[in-house]
Amino acid sequence: MACLNRLLSRAHQFAFLSLCFFAPSATADTVNTQKHALNIDVVATGLNHPWSMVFLPQGDILVSERNGSLKRVSAKGGVSPVSGLPEGLVYKGQGGLLGLALAPDFSTSKIIYLAFSEEGQYNKAGTSVIRAKLQGDSLTDITTIFQTTPRFAGGRHFGGRLLTTDEHLYIALGDRGNRDKAQHLDSHIGSVIRLNLDGSTPIDNPFYAQSAANDGTKAEIFSYGHRNIQGMALDPNTNTLWTHEHGPQGGDEVNVIAAGANYGWPTITYGVNYGTGSKIGKGTHAEGMEQPLHYWVPSIAPSGLAMVQGDTFPAWQGDLLLGSLKFGLLVRLDLENGVIVNEERMLDGKYGRIRDVVEGPEGNLYLMTDASNGQILRLRPSP
Repeated sequence: MACLNRLLSRAHQFAFLSLCFFAPSATADTVNTQKHALNIDVVATGLNHPWSMVFLPQGDILVSERNGSLKRVSAKGGVSPVSGLPEGLVYKGQGGLLGLALAPDFSTSKIIYLAFSEEGQYNKAGTSVIRAKLQGDSLTDITTIFQTTPRFAGGRHFGGRLLTTDEHLYIALGDRGNRDKAQHLDSHIGSVIRLNLDGSTPIDNPFYAQSAANDGTKAEIFSYGHRNIQGMALDPNTNTLWTHEHGPQGGDEVNVIAAGANYGWPTITYGVNYGTGSKIGKGTHAEGMEQPLHYWVPSIAPSGLAMVQGDTFPAWQGDLLLGSLKFGLLVRLDLENGVIVNEERMLDGKYGRIRDVVEGPEGNLYLMTDASNGQILRLRPSP
């Protein structure tokens, strides 16, 4: 197994030890794909509907579980709890403890970001984000830096993916089942939020000046018209922010996020209403609204997103990898000059629902399965 011998992306430049992570299993599965043969090992089991994972500098993995638990997975596969989670966290439908991200300077600051569904008055909930320090197996210095408004009853479409760059924190939010709000700038619903790393609002956000005029516009909004984003990944070479989101019945989308852009939901979509199959909005196109770079009909329910950056899988370098909850797939989107030219579907339900996909610090790929006995799987090149 390859040791750490490559430079990590600028958002995660840690002082890693010169060691190998997670010794290869003698009983690894072997899977052939279009461009690589893979060995697949089980790294950890016993996770309760895990939702997001990030690698810590010494090789441990921090994992959020949707039921409201935060876990540390050691390099030997041991699972231990992390204490100090925020008050108000509610496990509700698709909500619970959701996205994780590390500050770019985590190796010295110990700062992490967590998204979660937070209960409010009258049984209404919304997505909130905290900034905290990870001290051993406990969170300290917790500060709430974002709370979605308005809040709604019900347990659908919290979004919750987080992504950090050298300067910013991006927060993906769903429409909470109130689709029309995704077209309103006086609501956080169905948007991508951009904050400074301290939680303040960047003055170069696209609607900052409009918000300053006190017309109700939310200055934190970076893009809008989204249904339920479940994956975000950054291309470090171009600073392109890639996302995917769930459509209704059909119409899951892959998009590149541009400042101030409107991605159409629910005015345009390639999906239809559940049950009746009736048309939603104006159809698939409307002036001033972005077209997806790729879409799925029928839906695959994508979740998790990673851009392959290392040279461990050279034929996949620069491609996007994502999971499918509906079909238990690992999906590779072949990118050439920013254009998706091919889609490859792998695993075919063998491991169940794939919730998250992450490239490890040593270049191997890690998948997380969404189940009451969820697993972390490692994909490495077959010799």
